Amino acid sequence: MPADPNPIKAALSEGKMQRGLWLNLPGMVTAEMAGNAGFDWCLIDGEHGPWAPDAIRAKLIALAATPTPAVVRVPVADEWIIKQALDLGVQTLVVPMVNSVQEAQAVVRACRYPPEGTRGMGAMVARAGRFGATEGYPATANDQICIIVQAESRAALDKLEAITAVEGVDGVFIGPADLGADLGFRDDLANPELWEIIEGAIASIRRGGKAAGIIVSGAEMEARMVKASVTFLGCGGDAGVLQAGLAALAAQ
Repeated sequence: MPADPNPIKAALSEGKMQRGLWLNLPGMVTAEMAGNAGFDWCLIDGEHGPWAPDAIRAKLIALAATPTPAVVRVPVADEWIIKQALDLGVQTLVVPMVNSVQEAQAVVRACRYPPEGTRGMGAMVARAGRFGATEGYPATANDQICIIVQAESRAALDKLEAITAVEGVDGVFIGPADLGADLGFRDDLANPELWEIIEGAIASIRRGGKAAGIIVSGAEMEARMVKASVTFLGCGGDAGVLQAGLAALAAQ
């Protein structure tokens, strides 16, 4: 039995728009609700949410009962963290703060079984390989892992074309807040100059034949990013949606 096909990887390789929601709030209920809301993906955030494998596993199980595939953002680009995420059964990873070709290549190696990479052979005792029930998992898993690295610094922009060209990288995600802060726009993230830089970066990623991703808020910015050729589009997060809804209700 081979590894399950990854619908996000397939869609992005065909240039199809994939819209999703960030999950930062703890617990399974919000994940289950979001998974039934109609998004193309839901991202469990282990960087600006808790990196607790048991809690992330619970959210993955909640999403597995819905039509929406899961994405996980790991907190750092460390091999042991990536190994844990993959063994939990994650097929699409977002990896923050990738600033060089060497770092991007290391992420790819960490996501692949030998001889192409260095991923540990533990799926037979993990959720990824259904605890040994998926006998062909190691032979087929490499092809189904979708790797999205984040460019969110001046250093990453300087190497963006080369990072995009790394074999095994499926997409590059622009982190607008961290990038803006690193470029001197920390307190002015709406500055037109920043967004011109971001749109130039998106164009570079797409010229390199890879998916470009970003997260924005509001219909106007979403439309602008679609026009810029983003295909992995974050449309907000559970915490923000809940806070805005509560504030609107209280304001009535």
